[in-house]
Amino acid sequence: FQSQDERYAFIAEWYDPNASLLRRYELLYYPKDSSIEMYDVKNRRTFLRRTRYESLHLEDLYVGSKVTVFSRHLTIVDYGNLYTSRKLGSRKERTLALIKPDGMRKIGELFDIIINAGLTITKAKMMLLSRKEAADFYADHRAKPYYQELLQLIMSGPILAMELLGDDAVSKWRAIVGPANPTTTESDTLDSISESFGHCGLRDAAHGPDSVASAAKELELFFPSSGGRGPVSSAKFTNCTCCIIKPHAVNEGILGPVLVIIVNNGL
Repeated sequence: FQSQDERYAFIAEWYDPNASLLRRYELLYYPKDSSIEMYDVKNRRTFLRRTRYESLHLEDLYVGSKVTVFSRHLTIVDYGNLYTSRKLGSRKERTLALIKPDGMRKIGELFDIIINAGLTITKAKMMLLSRKEAADFYADHRAKPYYQELLQLIMSGPILAMELLGDDAVSKWRAIVGPANPTTTESDTLDSISESFGHCGLRDAAHGPDSVASAAKELELFFPSSGGRGPVSSAKFTNCTCCIIKPHAVNEGILGPVLVIIVNNGL
């Protein structure tokens, strides 16, 4: 049962290309009549009065989703209040999965892990990061003594960035990745990617954001909602061929083994 006044609140961001600013709004959704309201968070004023908007549905609204409201492409980055978080907190989220250079040889096994965890790969791109792109990604680590080593490791070869979709995707993928420094022998981390595929120190094979907010921020670096391309693909289009893994192979769960064969043959 839904009351007339039941509403869900979300925090949404929109990149304003004219002002080169990321604008933040509170987006309210009323499921009873599919109406919405929007408030400008910074200026504390109404941006859109309550209006019916039947092309937007409750299932479209979850942290990490991208929706269009009157030609504005919005990214849902957080819940707007505790009620919405409690009611919808277990709904689908999007997160970043980053396979680092030292994990690329195990890409087939890692795809299997992702799929078997019930997560869906909705975007994927292989790339070589420039120093600036690597610095942007590790901006929060600039004061750390191992900062330069982090940059060198992430730039040492191709990486694979993926957008994952699933229930509680952020915490689920983070748990699968395991500790950033795989030295613990606790039983709850023995099956993690860091334990199974990582090496000593900073060579931990994969990365996962530690919060919903971090996931939204990091996804924006690799898959910009503003229409930009993000880091350039590593594809050179020389001495290469096209490989299409057909839908039935993906549905039957053999995507990982196919990738293992490709990598093992030096491709």
